[in-house]
Parts: sequence; structure tokens; C-alpha cells
Amino acid sequence: MDDLGLKQSDHGLGESIIVRVADAADAQFDARFSKALGVSTGAPWRWMPQDLPPWAAVYQQAQRWLSAGCFEQRAEDLRAVLRLAAGHKAEPSAAILDSRTLRATPESGERAGYDGAKRKQGSKLHMAVDTLGHLLALHVTPANADDRAQVEHLTKAVQAATGDSVEVAFVDQGYTGDKAATAAREHGIEREVVRLPEAKRGFVLQPPSWVVERSFAWATRFRRLVKDYERYATTLADLHIVAFTCLMLEKAALLVAGS
Repeated sequence: MDDLGLKQSDHGLGESIIVRVADAADAQFDARFSKALGVSTGAPWRWMPQDLPPWAAVYQQAQRWLSAGCFEQRAEDLRAVLRLAAGHKAEPSAAILDSRTLRATPESGERAGYDGAKRKQGSKLHMAVDTLGHLLALHVTPANADDRAQVEHLTKAVQAATGDSVEVAFVDQGYTGDKAATAAREHGIEREVVRLPEAKRGFVLQPPSWVVERSFAWATRFRRLVKDYERYATTLADLHIVAFTCLMLEKAALLVAGS
């Protein structure tokens, strides 16, 4: 536990894990922990490096942490720290929603769907981030799932993670329609569609939609998240949370090192 930069609190592992950011600055926690879970390298569990515990022990403990929601809580804590350090309030008032389709592999099996727009067979990651690109909520569906139908799930998760602080959600034109607007409004969020300029030529950057696209790009730095290599959709979602926790922890460690 201490070697990974984590310490179990008095309240138990399932309720709280204290991340020691000061130690992370020296121990490079993010790189070592993502290596242990195979997130950054994309290696199967049985290919665990020899300087780590047996793969079965790492897998078992990782599943305990993931099932207990430990990384969701750490992501929320780190997001608040980084927002305060950037001069923002701890909880955001705006969110950005979008989705990304990951190509299927034999492991993803029958649950993969076909995304006609992207022409991919695989899974779709639906994600909400704040205006700095930090993770708020995400979940995974087959690639043929409609983005509009996921607004209710995402906005509910966003408000649960932020204490109902989000007032507006920026989305692209894939989230148009009264159904998506009503689903967001039921959770106290106004949906605002960011539309393309009428005289579009080539690629046009859409503020603030580019922020969530950048967050998707951050996730592709982890080889295991480039495609859908997981047997279960919940594992794919959990490993994305681990990846964003590692990214935020790295930023927090840089703040400590520079202070």
C-alpha cells in the first residue's frame, strides 16, 4: 500500500483512501500504479512485470478498489484541488458532454454494437468533463446507443458528483431535440447546443466542445484504452476513471513540486 502512495484510512478501504500527493511527487505514483493495472501499457494481467506482486493478487486487489468506488472519490478530490489551484471554485457550474467510439476486439464480444456514423464496431464511452477537462462522470454502452438517450444518465451522475452545482451542459449537435433537453432539465441543468458555423470549410474548432475532445485524447495516452479490450463494460469504464485519476494526480504532484 505505502509503496503505491496510498494509505488506508481509519474508516476502511471502501469508504476512503488517502492519496499522499507529496509522496507521489517523489515516487511517480501515476506511472507505477497505471503500470500495475496494465492501463498505460495495455499488457494482459498475466504479463505483469516481475517487480510487482503476482498478477492474481494485483487483479484481486484492483477489483476490490474498483468495486468499492475508491477511484471515483479520488478523482473528485483531485478535481477539486486542481480547480482551486487554477483559481476556480471547487465544484463546477458548467459541464461538457460528448461520446467516443472505441473499436471492438475479440474480448468485447457480443456486447459491441455498430456505430454507423463512425463506421466502427465497438463500444461507446459517454463522458462529462468540467471546463478544464477534468472528469465528472462517464459510462459505457454499445456503439449503436443514441447519444441523446444517455443525457439523463450523465446529468444525474454529474449532479451526484458535484453536489448539484452544475447549471449548464454544453453539447454538440448530436444532442439536439426536446428529449435530451428535458432529461437534462429534470436534474437542474440547461442544455446548450454548440452549433457549427454556417460557412464551414474544413475542420472548425468548437469552443467549448474541444475541451472534452482533448480529454478523450488524454485517455488515448493509455494503450489499454485505445480500443475496447475488456470483457465487461464496467471494467472499461473503471479503467478510464483510473487513467484520469493518474493524470490528475500527476498534475497535483507537479503543483506540490513547484510550490
